[in-house]
Amino acid sequence: MATMVDDSSEPLVRSTRSGPADEPEHESERARARSESQPDVSGWLGWIERVGNRLPDPATLFLIGTLVVMFASFLASRLDLAVQHVALVREGAETAAQGGAVVSWEPVFEADGAPRTTTPRDLLSRDGIFWLLSSMVKNFTGFAPLGVVLVGMLGIGLAERVGLMGALLKVCMRFVPAHLLAPTVIFVGIMSSMGLDAGFVVLPPLAAALFCAAGRSPLAGIAAVIAGVSAGFNANLFVTGLDPVLAAFTMKGAQVLDPEYAVSPACNWWFMIASTFVMTLLGWWTTVALVEKRLAGVAPEHGGPAARPDTTLESDALAPAEARALRSTLLVMGGIVGLTLSAIFVPGAPLYGAGLQFDRWVEAIVPLLFLTFAIPSVVYGVSIGRIATDKDAARMLVETIASMAPVIVLAFFAAQFIEAFKHSRLDQMLALWGGQQLGELAMPRELLIVAFIGVAMAFNLMMASMSAKYAMLAPIFVPMFMMVGISPELTQAAYRIGDSVTNVITPLNPYLVIVLVFVKQYVPRAGMGTLIATLLPYALVFAIAWPLLLLGWMALGLPLGPDGGLVYTP
Repeated sequence: MATMVDDSSEPLVRSTRSGPADEPEHESERARARSESQPDVSGWLGWIERVGNRLPDPATLFLIGTLVVMFASFLASRLDLAVQHVALVREGAETAAQGGAVVSWEPVFEADGAPRTTTPRDLLSRDGIFWLLSSMVKNFTGFAPLGVVLVGMLGIGLAERVGLMGALLKVCMRFVPAHLLAPTVIFVGIMSSMGLDAGFVVLPPLAAALFCAAGRSPLAGIAAVIAGVSAGFNANLFVTGLDPVLAAFTMKGAQVLDPEYAVSPACNWWFMIASTFVMTLLGWWTTVALVEKRLAGVAPEHGGPAARPDTTLESDALAPAEARALRSTLLVMGGIVGLTLSAIFVPGAPLYGAGLQFDRWVEAIVPLLFLTFAIPSVVYGVSIGRIATDKDAARMLVETIASMAPVIVLAFFAAQFIEAFKHSRLDQMLALWGGQQLGELAMPRELLIVAFIGVAMAFNLMMASMSAKYAMLAPIFVPMFMMVGISPELTQAAYRIGDSVTNVITPLNPYLVIVLVFVKQYVPRAGMGTLIATLLPYALVFAIAWPLLLLGWMALGLPLGPDGGLVYTP
């Protein structure tokens, strides 16, 4: 993100990298060189950062990952590896009617009577190499985060370049005390799941700028908001578009044993509300006690606290011209929000009702964000004199896309790796095999829940899609857990925890490469090691605390939500 500017084009965050005035110039240069090559980090997280940053560029890592997947698929094919599909089945209609159905593991067969198995596709075969070549462009253009980022950043980039973002940040700094920035951005990050993945694009540059303006580490700001967006992905105060998708898979799994069983989309609502507040508080503590404490002694160019003039926040008051332009802009923005709400809630309006997968407004959230930022940005730019003609606005949009060049390069290689892993079927084979292994273990109810969360966390490191993982895991785990008295709704809640907490460290989260680009704009020498070392504390804290919250919920016997019981009676 480019440096924010006020009305006089002076940066809000000034660098103080120069040494003391009485220090010899050559000594200052040597010290700066040492600082640039040896960031002041220590401890095991520092070790992770140093090791991670010695790895090749992320684009190269994705290229190497693609080559590894190609070789692994070749090896798996030559060894004739296969995973057979199994399911829990119920036998005996009469005993089933009396609640005493006999259930067992049975192989799943195709229509022709052959066992249903998943086998690897050899990416080094004739057909595999043809697929790699013929789908390369489609993989790139179909890489979902790329379009989301570019469209979303067009509006944000324009707002930044006309100075609207800087003006809004000054207002935010007056209403949000510096010590409440961390919980605020984490909470907003968690709530952003209502807009699916839009939070990955909109929130990191805003959080970084807010932390900079408060004299805090922009890297910590990005980490805090991504912890909310990603590690807290399945928590929310409201039922989102994700809930019906999960409920549908849970219901299909439950109907293996109980054909009449229905699952409400709001079945986890109460637990997710509690999770929102608990994860916000835990994220706040992690930011202050772990992340910012570690970065406190680090130079600003390596992610430490932002250098800031010796002034108070009150001195960042809006200039008169900014205030006038901002008032007009907020009126326009309010009108846009009003029109959008009307389009969402008025029957027959363009955004009213269900879309192909989610509600219409959810599926249109990124273009809506673009318009919400772009139109007010033009109004602000014209009002303050930074946009005189359409050419000025077009130039700023071009500059925004130019700044996203690293994202485009990373997206190309990330798309090839993710699609190759998916096409090879190795992801499905790992999920099916691991699920069956856990299914064969006899453990108490609480241990089963914790083990299942662990399985979901592990597979989240190898398979990014929430629905794709659950589509494979639900038919195995939901009925299996029902046999020992665990409700389908409880299994779904456990899955949501595992699917969230490792999002911030999985290499298959395509948005992490986008986040790294934001980080590099503040910490030019940052690598994937910097990002993982900064985000890992959140993953560890959430991975311990969130399952404990669920176990406590079970111990108290609280319902997970409307029609969301904890116990299933066969």
